[in-house]
Amino acid sequence: MEYFFGLLALIVIIFVMMGVTVVQQGFVFTIERFGRYTYSAQPGLTVIIPFFDRVGRKVNMMEQVLDIPGQEIITKDNAMVGVDAVVFFQVLDAAKAAYEVSDLYVAIMQITTTNLRTVMGSMDLDETLSKRDDINGRLLSVVDHATSPWGVKITRVEVKDIRPPADISNAMARQMKAEREKRAQILEAEGMRAAEILRAEGEKQSAILQAEGRKEAAFRDAEAREREAEAEAKATVMVSDSIATSGTQALNYFIAQKYTEAVSQFATSPNAKTILFPVEATQLIGTLGGIGELAKEALATKDK
Repeated sequence: MEYFFGLLALIVIIFVMMGVTVVQQGFVFTIERFGRYTYSAQPGLTVIIPFFDRVGRKVNMMEQVLDIPGQEIITKDNAMVGVDAVVFFQVLDAAKAAYEVSDLYVAIMQITTTNLRTVMGSMDLDETLSKRDDINGRLLSVVDHATSPWGVKITRVEVKDIRPPADISNAMARQMKAEREKRAQILEAEGMRAAEILRAEGEKQSAILQAEGRKEAAFRDAEAREREAEAEAKATVMVSDSIATSGTQALNYFIAQKYTEAVSQFATSPNAKTILFPVEATQLIGTLGGIGELAKEALATKDK
């Protein structure tokens, strides 16, 4: 009897252990009863009825990456290009992902490949190379709409690489080189043009400033000559008045003054060693005598 109860307890323990299932984080298990889906077991400890219920599918609920193998696609302008892509997706409904489609990964790969051919086949080669963001956006919209009945959300579709044919690549390289040389020549010509314009502007400004300088200098020279002429005129008037009042004695005084200044300049010359005067000494004495007479008269007039 004790053996029977022990065996029964062992069977109960085995039965309970068979009914306990642990669901890992990031996964959802579908529970089937007699082969029919009943519910989805969330992460954690789940108890099922052995022999009646069983775990159907273990669905990965994390975001996953599916690599799309390289494809040869003919563009709108009949150019053959090789394309590689990658798809990021996440299962939102485990039951639909498990039972609405036979093989989820193959289905996503095939539908992405088909739409990749459709989208890029409607574009020219230049568009496929320059509008990669547009291709990604169109693929994301189409594939996400197609996979929504499977409980899948397509988060991103990225075209990894686009490989044009070798001859087209060489032609594009030559075209790019020619465009760069053209831009370089244009920039060089524009630089030379700007330099010539700046040089001409500088010469123009220099000519204007030189002309203004000459004008100002001429004006200053004319003004100086005018002032000098006025001073000479005033001096002449004063000398004339002095001669008129004092007679020839004043004239002799001025002549003697100029003569003495000229002789003093000869004497102060650093290169003068010997000075010859081609004049008579009596003339200089007579002139000095006239100066003395003028001085006497001036003193006599002051005393009166």
